[in-house]
Amino acid sequence: MKTSQRLESAIQKLYIAFHNNTLNPECCQQCAVGNILDKTDGWKHLSDEHGTLKLNYIGKVHQNLGRKFNGYSPLELLRIEHAFLKACGYQVPLHHKNNKPENPMDKDNLFKGLCEVIEFLCRLDGVENVMAIQDLFKKRATKFHLFSV
Repeated sequence: MKTSQRLESAIQKLYIAFHNNTLNPECCQQCAVGNILDKTDGWKHLSDEHGTLKLNYIGKVHQNLGRKFNGYSPLELLRIEHAFLKACGYQVPLHHKNNKPENPMDKDNLFKGLCEVIEFLCRLDGVENVMAIQDLFKKRATKFHLFSV
């Protein structure tokens, strides 16, 4: 399967962050988008709330100018972060009154968020989900006639 450079780079950065314990949903430099953007937090100025899908004035300007950040538009970045936070168990946008997971750094929650982000990134690029292990098993089983699909 052929994937884009932006997808390859994003998956590699997220994989490294997950395994180095530097994936943190509550930090703009270590969240999904922060890691994709090389551990920077400048992207937080594209919206007024962490986890929202609504671009602010600055975000709209960048979006309308066609700006890309490591290959992703401002709206795509907000959608990536939104998917990550929701899958990690947060009520979005983030706010001290909204629900959040009991242990934000729980590896199971972070893995759910990681999987959701990778699935979303694959959809953005129009490729099969590289994390869909069940599909790999189905293809292998069909090849060996273990069951019909």
